[in-house]
Amino acid sequence: MSVIRPFKAIRPKKEFSGKVAALPYDTMNSEEARALVKDNPYSFIHVDKAEVDLPEDTDIYDKKVYLKARENLDKLSSDGICVQDPKPCLYIYRQTWRGKSQTGIVGCASIDEYIGNVIKKHELTRADKEQDRINHVDYCDANTGPIFLTYRGRDDINKIKDKYISAEPFCDFVQNDVRNEVWVVSDDDDINSIVNGFKSVDSLYIADGHHRAASAVKVGLKRRKDNPGYTGQEEFNYFLAVYFDSDELQILDYNRVLADFAGNTKEQMIEKLSEKFTVSLVGKDAYKPVKKHEFGYYDGEEWYKLEAKEGTYDDSDPVGRLDVSILQSNVISPIFGIDDPRTDKRIDFVGGIRGLSELEKRSHSDMALAFSMYPTTLDDLMSIADAGKIMPPKSTWFEPKLLSGLFIHKLS
Repeated sequence: MSVIRPFKAIRPKKEFSGKVAALPYDTMNSEEARALVKDNPYSFIHVDKAEVDLPEDTDIYDKKVYLKARENLDKLSSDGICVQDPKPCLYIYRQTWRGKSQTGIVGCASIDEYIGNVIKKHELTRADKEQDRINHVDYCDANTGPIFLTYRGRDDINKIKDKYISAEPFCDFVQNDVRNEVWVVSDDDDINSIVNGFKSVDSLYIADGHHRAASAVKVGLKRRKDNPGYTGQEEFNYFLAVYFDSDELQILDYNRVLADFAGNTKEQMIEKLSEKFTVSLVGKDAYKPVKKHEFGYYDGEEWYKLEAKEGTYDDSDPVGRLDVSILQSNVISPIFGIDDPRTDKRIDFVGGIRGLSELEKRSHSDMALAFSMYPTTLDDLMSIADAGKIMPPKSTWFEPKLLSGLFIHKLS
Protein backbone atom coordinates (compact mmCIF):
# COMPACT_ATOMS: atom_id res chain seq x y z
CA MET A 1 0.00 0.00 0.00
CA SER A 2 1.24 3.49 -0.88
CA VAL A 3 -0.09 6.83 0.26
CA ILE A 4 -0.72 9.89 -1.87
CA ARG A 5 -2.40 12.67 0.08
CA PRO A 6 -4.15 15.74 -1.37
CA PHE A 7 -3.08 19.09 0.06
CA LYS A 8 -3.80 22.81 -0.19
CA ALA A 9 -0.93 23.84 -2.42
CA ILE A 10 0.38 27.37 -2.48
CA ARG A 11 0.85 28.00 -6.20
CA PRO A 12 1.76 30.85 -8.51
CA LYS A 13 -1.11 32.55 -10.28
CA LYS A 14 -1.34 31.46 -13.90
CA GLU A 15 0.34 34.58 -15.27
CA PHE A 16 3.30 34.20 -12.91
CA SER A 17 3.86 30.43 -13.17
CA GLY A 18 6.67 30.59 -15.71
CA LYS A 19 8.39 33.41 -13.86
CA VAL A 20 8.26 31.77 -10.43
CA ALA A 21 9.17 28.20 -11.44
CA ALA A 22 12.90 27.48 -11.24
CA LEU A 23 15.36 24.61 -11.49
CA PRO A 24 16.16 22.85 -8.19
CA TYR A 25 18.60 24.52 -5.81
CA ASP A 26 21.21 21.78 -6.22
CA THR A 27 21.59 22.26 -9.98
CA MET A 28 23.41 25.58 -9.60
CA ASN A 29 25.98 27.33 -7.42
CA SER A 30 25.45 30.72 -5.79
CA GLU A 31 27.13 32.64 -8.61
CA GLU A 32 24.94 31.00 -11.23
CA ALA A 33 21.87 31.58 -9.08
CA ARG A 34 22.62 35.31 -8.76
CA ALA A 35 22.86 35.58 -12.54
CA LEU A 36 19.57 33.76 -13.04
CA VAL A 37 17.57 36.03 -10.71
CA LYS A 38 19.12 39.28 -11.90
CA ASP A 39 16.11 40.26 -14.00
CA ASN A 40 13.46 38.14 -12.31
CA PRO A 41 12.25 39.21 -8.84
CA TYR A 42 9.66 36.41 -8.85
CA SER A 43 12.04 33.48 -9.37
CA PHE A 44 11.76 30.76 -6.74
CA ILE A 45 15.54 30.80 -6.54
CA HIS A 46 15.00 33.73 -4.14
CA VAL A 47 13.49 31.11 -1.79
CA ASP A 48 15.56 28.01 -2.54
CA LYS A 49 18.92 29.86 -2.58
CA ALA A 50 18.16 33.00 -0.62
CA GLU A 51 21.83 33.98 -0.39
CA VAL A 52 21.25 35.68 -3.76
CA ASP A 53 19.61 38.52 -1.80
CA LEU A 54 22.43 38.85 0.72
CA PRO A 55 26.05 40.05 0.39
CA GLU A 56 28.21 37.81 -1.80
CA ASP A 57 30.48 36.83 1.09
CA THR A 58 27.54 35.41 3.10
CA ASP A 59 28.01 31.84 4.31
CA ILE A 60 25.28 29.90 2.49
CA TYR A 61 24.60 27.93 5.68
CA ASP A 62 24.21 31.03 7.85
CA LYS A 63 20.93 31.41 9.74
CA LYS A 64 20.40 34.67 7.86
CA VAL A 65 20.00 32.72 4.61
CA TYR A 66 17.18 30.58 6.02
CA LEU A 67 15.45 33.59 7.53
CA LYS A 68 15.66 35.36 4.17
CA ALA A 69 14.22 32.28 2.48
CA ARG A 70 11.18 32.42 4.79
CA GLU A 71 10.82 36.15 4.18
CA ASN A 72 10.94 35.68 0.42
CA LEU A 73 8.49 32.78 0.55
CA ASP A 74 6.00 34.80 2.58
CA LYS A 75 6.42 37.74 0.21
CA LEU A 76 5.27 35.67 -2.77
CA SER A 77 1.92 35.29 -1.01
CA SER A 78 1.65 38.78 0.48
CA ASP A 79 2.42 40.33 -2.93
CA GLY A 80 -0.29 38.24 -4.56
CA ILE A 81 2.10 36.27 -6.76
CA CYS A 82 1.11 32.95 -5.16
CA VAL A 83 -2.19 31.87 -3.62
CA GLN A 84 -3.24 28.83 -1.61
CA ASP A 85 -5.95 26.53 -2.87
CA PRO A 86 -9.08 26.61 -0.66
CA LYS A 87 -9.39 22.80 -0.45
CA PRO A 88 -7.00 19.86 -0.61
CA CYS A 89 -6.30 18.85 -4.20
CA LEU A 90 -4.03 16.68 -6.25
CA TYR A 91 -2.28 18.01 -9.36
CA ILE A 92 -1.15 16.64 -12.71
CA TYR A 93 2.30 17.85 -13.81
CA ARG A 94 3.50 17.06 -17.32
CA GLN A 95 6.92 17.86 -18.74
CA THR A 96 7.76 17.46 -22.43
CA TRP A 97 11.38 17.48 -23.57
CA ARG A 98 12.82 16.45 -26.91
CA GLY A 99 9.51 14.99 -28.01
CA LYS A 100 9.02 12.79 -24.93
CA SER A 101 6.57 13.49 -22.10
CA GLN A 102 6.47 12.38 -18.47
CA THR A 103 3.26 12.97 -16.54
CA GLY A 104 3.23 12.84 -12.77
CA ILE A 105 0.70 13.29 -10.00
CA VAL A 106 1.60 15.86 -7.35
CA GLY A 107 0.59 15.06 -3.80
CA CYS A 108 2.10 14.36 -0.41
CA ALA A 109 3.93 11.20 0.62
CA SER A 110 4.01 9.74 4.12
CA ILE A 111 7.07 10.04 6.36
CA ASP A 112 6.00 6.73 7.96
CA GLU A 113 6.19 5.02 4.58
CA TYR A 114 9.69 6.47 4.13
CA ILE A 115 10.69 5.13 7.54
CA GLY A 116 9.00 1.78 6.87
CA ASN A 117 10.71 1.44 3.47
CA VAL A 118 7.52 1.48 1.41
CA ILE A 119 9.32 4.45 -0.13
CA LYS A 120 12.59 2.85 -1.17
CA LYS A 121 16.00 4.49 -1.51
CA HIS A 122 19.05 3.65 -3.58
CA GLU A 123 21.54 6.37 -2.59
CA LEU A 124 23.44 7.38 0.52
CA THR A 125 23.02 10.93 1.78
CA ARG A 126 25.55 13.36 3.25
CA ALA A 127 24.91 14.83 6.69
CA ASP A 128 25.95 18.37 5.72
CA LYS A 129 23.63 18.45 2.70
CA GLU A 130 20.81 17.02 4.79
CA GLN A 131 21.26 19.64 7.50
CA ASP A 132 21.07 22.47 4.98
CA ARG A 133 17.66 21.33 3.74
CA ILE A 134 16.48 20.50 7.28
CA ASN A 135 17.14 24.12 8.21
CA HIS A 136 15.55 25.37 5.00
CA VAL A 137 12.34 23.35 5.45
CA ASP A 138 12.13 24.10 9.18
CA TYR A 139 12.58 27.87 8.82
CA CYS A 140 10.25 28.08 5.81
CA ASP A 141 7.73 25.78 7.50
CA ALA A 142 7.21 24.27 4.08
CA ASN A 143 8.40 21.72 1.55
CA THR A 144 9.54 23.97 -1.28
CA GLY A 145 11.01 21.36 -3.65
CA PRO A 146 9.22 18.14 -4.67
CA ILE A 147 10.68 14.65 -4.31
CA PHE A 148 10.81 12.73 -7.59
CA LEU A 149 9.10 9.37 -6.95
CA THR A 150 8.41 6.54 -9.37
CA TYR A 151 6.27 3.42 -9.22
CA ARG A 152 5.26 0.50 -11.40
CA GLY A 153 2.35 1.93 -13.36
CA ARG A 154 -1.34 1.08 -13.09
CA ASP A 155 -3.98 1.46 -15.78
CA ASP A 156 -6.61 2.86 -13.38
CA ILE A 157 -4.30 5.71 -12.37
CA ASN A 158 -3.23 6.33 -15.95
CA LYS A 159 -6.86 6.67 -17.09
CA ILE A 160 -7.43 9.54 -14.68
CA LYS A 161 -4.24 11.26 -15.80
CA ASP A 162 -5.30 10.88 -19.42
CA LYS A 163 -8.68 12.42 -18.63
CA TYR A 164 -7.06 15.60 -17.37
CA ILE A 165 -4.31 16.04 -19.94
CA SER A 166 -6.93 15.99 -22.69
CA ALA A 167 -8.29 19.25 -21.25
CA GLU A 168 -6.78 22.73 -21.15
CA PRO A 169 -4.09 23.02 -18.45
CA PHE A 170 -4.10 25.57 -15.65
CA CYS A 171 -0.70 26.78 -16.84
CA ASP A 172 1.51 26.00 -19.80
CA PHE A 173 4.99 27.46 -20.31
CA VAL A 174 8.40 26.57 -21.70
CA GLN A 175 11.58 26.93 -19.66
CA ASN A 176 15.03 25.64 -20.66
CA ASP A 177 13.52 23.86 -23.68
CA VAL A 178 11.09 21.94 -21.45
CA ARG A 179 7.36 22.44 -21.75
CA ASN A 180 5.65 22.43 -18.33
CA GLU A 181 1.89 21.95 -17.92
CA VAL A 182 -0.21 21.75 -14.75
CA TRP A 183 -3.80 20.58 -14.20
CA VAL A 184 -5.68 20.82 -10.89
CA VAL A 185 -7.55 17.72 -9.64
CA SER A 186 -10.20 19.15 -7.33
CA ASP A 187 -13.04 16.70 -8.03
CA ASP A 188 -13.51 14.53 -4.95
CA ASP A 189 -14.36 11.40 -6.95
CA ASP A 190 -11.18 11.72 -9.03
CA ILE A 191 -9.10 12.41 -5.92
CA ASN A 192 -10.51 9.34 -4.19
CA SER A 193 -9.91 7.20 -7.27
CA ILE A 194 -6.26 8.23 -7.37
CA VAL A 195 -5.81 7.73 -3.63
CA ASN A 196 -7.44 4.28 -3.82
CA GLY A 197 -5.37 3.39 -6.88
CA PHE A 198 -2.15 3.98 -4.98
CA LYS A 199 -3.34 1.70 -2.19
CA SER A 200 -2.59 -1.14 -4.61
CA VAL A 201 0.92 0.15 -5.37
CA ASP A 202 3.30 -1.97 -3.28
CA SER A 203 6.35 0.30 -3.40
CA LEU A 204 7.45 3.80 -4.29
CA TYR A 205 11.03 4.56 -5.34
CA ILE A 206 12.99 7.76 -4.96
CA ALA A 207 14.26 8.55 -8.44
CA ASP A 208 15.79 11.89 -7.48
CA GLY A 209 15.83 13.97 -4.32
CA HIS A 210 17.26 11.67 -1.64
CA HIS A 211 18.58 14.61 0.42
CA ARG A 212 15.32 16.53 0.19
CA ALA A 213 13.37 13.43 1.22
CA ALA A 214 15.61 12.60 4.18
CA SER A 215 15.50 16.22 5.34
CA ALA A 216 11.71 16.46 5.03
CA VAL A 217 11.33 13.29 7.10
CA LYS A 218 13.68 14.55 9.81
CA VAL A 219 11.78 17.82 10.05
CA GLY A 220 8.56 15.83 10.39
CA LEU A 221 10.06 13.73 13.19
CA LYS A 222 11.27 16.90 14.90
CA ARG A 223 7.77 18.35 14.75
CA ARG A 224 6.37 15.13 16.23
CA LYS A 225 8.78 15.43 19.12
CA ASP A 226 7.76 19.04 19.64
CA ASN A 227 4.07 18.04 19.48
CA PRO A 228 3.75 14.83 21.54
CA GLY A 229 -0.03 14.85 21.12
CA TYR A 230 0.14 14.68 17.34
CA THR A 231 -2.50 12.57 15.58
CA GLY A 232 -0.58 11.67 12.42
CA GLN A 233 -2.86 13.78 10.23
CA GLU A 234 -0.89 17.01 10.63
CA GLU A 235 0.78 18.27 7.46
CA PHE A 236 4.26 17.76 8.94
CA ASN A 237 3.63 14.01 8.73
CA TYR A 238 3.78 14.29 4.93
CA PHE A 239 6.13 15.73 2.32
CA LEU A 240 5.76 17.10 -1.20
CA ALA A 241 6.30 14.62 -4.04
CA VAL A 242 5.56 13.98 -7.69
CA TYR A 243 4.65 10.38 -8.54
CA PHE A 244 5.63 9.13 -12.02
CA ASP A 245 4.86 5.88 -13.80
CA SER A 246 8.27 4.27 -14.36
CA ASP A 247 7.41 3.50 -17.99
CA GLU A 248 7.41 7.24 -18.75
CA LEU A 249 10.82 8.09 -17.33
CA GLN A 250 14.21 8.14 -18.96
CA ILE A 251 17.63 7.97 -17.32
CA LEU A 252 20.49 9.58 -19.19
CA ASP A 253 24.09 8.43 -19.16
CA TYR A 254 26.31 9.71 -16.34
CA ASN A 255 29.84 9.82 -17.73
CA ARG A 256 33.29 9.95 -16.10
CA VAL A 257 36.35 12.16 -16.72
CA LEU A 258 39.73 11.60 -15.07
CA ALA A 259 42.57 14.01 -14.44
CA ASP A 260 45.55 11.86 -15.50
CA PHE A 261 46.71 8.50 -16.84
CA ALA A 262 47.89 7.30 -13.43
CA GLY A 263 51.48 7.23 -14.63
CA ASN A 264 50.71 5.17 -17.74
CA THR A 265 51.39 6.00 -21.34
CA LYS A 266 48.42 5.84 -23.69
CA GLU A 267 49.71 2.52 -25.00
CA GLN A 268 50.08 1.09 -21.49
CA MET A 269 46.54 2.22 -20.68
CA ILE A 270 45.17 0.25 -23.62
CA GLU A 271 47.15 -2.80 -22.47
CA LYS A 272 45.67 -2.57 -18.97
CA LEU A 273 42.15 -2.02 -20.27
CA SER A 274 42.53 -5.05 -22.57
CA GLU A 275 42.93 -7.32 -19.55
CA LYS A 276 39.26 -6.85 -18.61
CA PHE A 277 37.70 -5.49 -21.81
CA THR A 278 37.66 -6.21 -25.50
CA VAL A 279 39.07 -2.98 -26.90
CA SER A 280 38.27 -1.73 -30.42
CA LEU A 281 39.58 1.48 -31.99
CA VAL A 282 36.75 3.74 -33.15
CA GLY A 283 38.69 6.82 -34.25
CA LYS A 284 37.93 10.53 -34.01
CA ASP A 285 34.14 10.19 -33.75
CA ALA A 286 32.77 10.12 -30.20
CA TYR A 287 31.50 6.69 -29.19
CA LYS A 288 28.17 6.39 -27.38
CA PRO A 289 27.54 2.89 -25.95
CA VAL A 290 24.46 1.16 -27.36
CA LYS A 291 23.97 -1.60 -24.77
CA LYS A 292 24.82 -2.65 -21.23
CA HIS A 293 28.42 -3.56 -20.37
CA GLU A 294 29.72 -1.44 -23.21
CA PHE A 295 31.76 1.75 -22.72
CA GLY A 296 33.40 4.48 -24.73
CA TYR A 297 36.98 5.48 -23.87
CA TYR A 298 38.58 8.74 -25.02
CA ASP A 299 42.31 9.20 -24.53
CA GLY A 300 42.38 12.84 -25.57
CA GLU A 301 42.95 11.97 -29.22
CA GLU A 302 40.93 8.93 -30.23
CA TRP A 303 37.85 7.00 -29.11
CA TYR A 304 37.72 3.29 -28.34
CA LYS A 305 34.86 0.87 -27.68
CA LEU A 306 35.23 -1.28 -24.56
CA GLU A 307 33.21 -4.45 -23.98
CA ALA A 308 33.41 -6.06 -20.55
CA LYS A 309 34.71 -9.62 -20.72
CA GLU A 310 32.92 -12.53 -19.07
CA GLY A 311 33.98 -13.00 -15.48
CA THR A 312 34.63 -9.31 -14.85
CA TYR A 313 31.29 -8.88 -13.05
CA ASP A 314 28.70 -10.95 -11.20
CA ASP A 315 25.49 -10.97 -13.20
CA SER A 316 23.51 -12.19 -10.16
CA ASP A 317 24.49 -9.11 -8.13
CA PRO A 318 22.12 -6.18 -8.89
CA VAL A 319 24.80 -3.69 -7.85
CA GLY A 320 27.86 -5.51 -9.19
CA ARG A 321 26.39 -5.88 -12.68
CA LEU A 322 25.81 -2.14 -13.07
CA ASP A 323 28.08 -0.56 -15.66
CA VAL A 324 29.18 2.07 -13.14
CA SER A 325 30.23 -0.77 -10.82
CA ILE A 326 32.04 -2.65 -13.60
CA LEU A 327 34.02 0.46 -14.51
CA GLN A 328 34.75 1.28 -10.88
CA SER A 329 35.93 -2.22 -9.89
CA ASN A 330 37.89 -2.98 -13.08
CA VAL A 331 39.29 0.44 -14.00
CA ILE A 332 38.75 3.37 -11.64
CA SER A 333 39.92 1.62 -8.49
CA PRO A 334 42.69 -0.80 -9.66
CA ILE A 335 44.24 1.36 -12.37
CA PHE A 336 43.72 4.87 -11.00
CA GLY A 337 43.68 4.10 -7.28
CA ILE A 338 40.42 6.00 -6.79
CA ASP A 339 38.51 4.04 -4.18
CA ASP A 340 36.10 6.78 -3.12
CA PRO A 341 34.84 8.62 -6.21
CA ARG A 342 32.67 10.84 -3.99
CA THR A 343 35.67 12.69 -2.60
CA ASP A 344 38.62 12.12 -4.94
CA LYS A 345 39.39 15.26 -6.96
CA ARG A 346 40.95 13.26 -9.80
CA ILE A 347 37.54 12.15 -11.05
CA ASP A 348 34.50 14.13 -12.10
CA PHE A 349 31.10 13.27 -13.51
CA VAL A 350 29.35 14.67 -16.56
CA GLY A 351 25.60 14.27 -17.07
CA GLY A 352 24.48 12.99 -20.44
CA ILE A 353 22.51 16.19 -20.99
CA ARG A 354 25.83 17.86 -21.87
CA GLY A 355 26.64 15.41 -24.67
CA LEU A 356 29.87 13.56 -25.48
CA SER A 357 31.46 16.74 -26.82
CA GLU A 358 31.68 17.87 -23.20
CA LEU A 359 33.87 14.84 -22.45
CA GLU A 360 36.26 15.83 -25.23
CA LYS A 361 36.25 19.43 -24.01
CA ARG A 362 37.06 18.42 -20.44
CA SER A 363 39.80 16.05 -21.62
CA HIS A 364 41.46 18.98 -23.38
CA SER A 365 41.12 21.39 -20.45
CA ASP A 366 41.13 20.34 -16.78
CA MET A 367 41.04 16.56 -17.30
CA ALA A 368 42.97 14.05 -19.40
CA LEU A 369 40.64 11.22 -20.46
CA ALA A 370 37.01 10.16 -20.37
CA PHE A 371 34.65 7.20 -20.29
CA SER A 372 31.17 7.33 -21.82
CA MET A 373 28.53 5.14 -20.23
CA TYR A 374 25.33 3.32 -21.15
CA PRO A 375 22.47 4.65 -18.97
CA THR A 376 21.41 2.76 -15.87
CA THR A 377 17.88 1.42 -16.33
CA LEU A 378 14.79 1.92 -14.15
CA ASP A 379 14.64 -1.85 -13.68
CA ASP A 380 18.18 -1.78 -12.26
CA LEU A 381 17.25 1.06 -9.91
CA MET A 382 14.16 -0.75 -8.65
CA SER A 383 15.95 -4.09 -8.29
CA ILE A 384 18.66 -2.51 -6.16
CA ALA A 385 16.14 -0.63 -4.01
CA ASP A 386 14.04 -3.80 -3.59
CA ALA A 387 17.16 -5.64 -2.43
CA GLY A 388 17.85 -2.92 0.13
CA LYS A 389 21.17 -2.12 -1.52
CA ILE A 390 22.84 1.15 -2.48
CA MET A 391 23.88 2.25 -5.95
CA PRO A 392 27.38 3.60 -6.52
CA PRO A 393 27.59 7.41 -6.58
CA LYS A 394 26.59 9.22 -9.77
CA SER A 395 24.77 6.24 -11.27
CA THR A 396 21.67 8.01 -12.60
CA TRP A 397 20.90 11.30 -14.29
CA PHE A 398 17.21 12.08 -14.71
CA GLU A 399 16.12 14.66 -17.22
CA PRO A 400 14.14 16.88 -17.30
CA LYS A 401 14.45 18.15 -13.75
CA LEU A 402 11.31 18.88 -11.74
CA LEU A 403 10.88 22.62 -11.29
CA SER A 404 10.52 24.14 -7.83
CA GLY A 405 7.96 26.80 -6.96
CA LEU A 406 4.95 25.40 -8.82
CA PHE A 407 3.69 23.65 -5.67
CA ILE A 408 4.48 24.58 -2.07
CA HIS A 409 3.39 22.38 0.82
CA LYS A 410 2.97 24.16 4.17
CA LEU A 411 3.74 22.08 7.25
CA SER A 412 1.38 23.96 9.59
